[in-house]
Parts: sequence; structure tokens; C-alpha cells
Amino acid sequence: MTSHAAQLQDRFALAQEMAREAGAAALSYFEAREQLVVEMKADPQDVVSIADREVEELIRKRIAAAFPDDAVLGEEYGASAGTSEFTWVVDPIDGTSPFVNGMPSWCISIAALRGDEIVIGVIHAPCNDELYAAADGMGATLNGKALKLDDSRTIRNAVTGIGANHHVTPAAVAAIVEKLLGAGGNFIRNGSGALMLAYVAAGRLVGYYEPYMHAWDCMAGYCLVKEAGGWHHPFPVAAGLTKGAPVLAAAHGAVGDLRAIAGL
Repeated sequence: MTSHAAQLQDRFALAQEMAREAGAAALSYFEAREQLVVEMKADPQDVVSIADREVEELIRKRIAAAFPDDAVLGEEYGASAGTSEFTWVVDPIDGTSPFVNGMPSWCISIAALRGDEIVIGVIHAPCNDELYAAADGMGATLNGKALKLDDSRTIRNAVTGIGANHHVTPAAVAAIVEKLLGAGGNFIRNGSGALMLAYVAAGRLVGYYEPYMHAWDCMAGYCLVKEAGGWHHPFPVAAGLTKGAPVLAAAHGAVGDLRAIAGL
């Protein structure tokens, strides 16, 4: 194994270990959520809890111990500089609103970039004990089973995930749903964009679209979809990881329709 490949393999192994450890910590908070202190961020639907912060701290400590030269970007604590070519992108709990309201549709999302390229994506859904894992050129798996998308699936014979948040107007979201339904599709929204991207990689959803999403919400899912044989709209990494952008990922049979609906 070359040094380049070994560096990726070592980080991929760490990402999976961290996702499981972080998932166990988050699940303990979830099972005692009546004791959580929940704070509002940008609006009443955008919340954070002590669980989010402590899970991110756990992940950051593991990365610092194993790869101290790597940079880290996390939703709760922002960016820390590094000197290696790797940057970790972390959402400690994606789907905090479902989390604090007792619904199982939340996850741990851990990605890594080498330069501008997404090379690792791991998503752990603790309530279902599901670990989605992918790395560049290594394929994607769900609990160790290989994932491969079916290109015969379209928006008309499968379900699409749609995301919304305070960055997007209600009218814009309504227009997206109207276009999708008008084209013969159907949709769900479960409160976690990262988890719905993992569902695309697993073939449970044929695609996922959200008009504005941050890197920590989508990077791991993008890696999973790519390695499962799907397509994703490029994230403007070179323009900076802290700014949001449109996110679209799909099986190839749905790409044309969803790009038309999204205007991408």
C-alpha cells in the first residue's frame, strides 16, 4: 500500500470508529433528552443542545490525537487550521430538531477532504444502528454491505427527499414541491439532510435536493452517493467551506429531472 493510500485508509478507519463512539454518546443524550438544555440559533426551528457540542468535542479530540496536523471544520465550533492536506468536516448531530423532539431521524456526519476533493464520508444513525461508510475508490457500504444504485429508478417510480430551512423562502420550497409533484414524483422530509443523502446512497430515496445547505451537512453524504454509483452537484469548496450552497444528489435515472426542478 502506498503512503498516499495508507493515509486515506487510516483516516477512514478512524472516521468509522469516531462515528460509532460519537453515536453512542449522542444516543445516551437522546434517551435522556428531557434533561437537555436546548438553545435557539437563527430561528425557533434552528436549535442546538449540549449534546451537539459535547459530541463535536469528542470527535475533535480524537482527530487531534490521531492526526494533529489535520484541519477541522465543525458546525458548532467552526474551523481550526491544519498543515496537512486533509480537512475534516463534521456535523456532530444532524437533525437536532428531530433529536430534541424524540424522533429517530438524526445522525452523526463525518467527512474528510484531501485538498478540494471529498475522500471520506461516514454517517451513523444510532437509533437504527446503521453505519454508512465510503472512501474514495473504496465503494460505499451500509453495515459492511456494499451499496450500488439502480439507474432504472426515477422520480416517478421512487421517492425524492426535499430539504428546507430558514435560508430559503416558503414560496421557493412550495415551488420545488409543486414541480416535483407535477412531474409525477413524490417526496419526504425527515429533518436531517445528511441522513437523507445516506438514504440516496442506500437506494431508499432516488435523490435529495435542498436549495441551501452547509458543507458539514452534505460532504459525507456526497461521498456516499458518489461511491455508490450516483451523481452529485459540485459543492463550491474552493470558494470556502463555511458558506452554504445548493445540494443535489441522485441516482443517474433521476438526475435530469431533478436538475430541471432545481434549475441546476
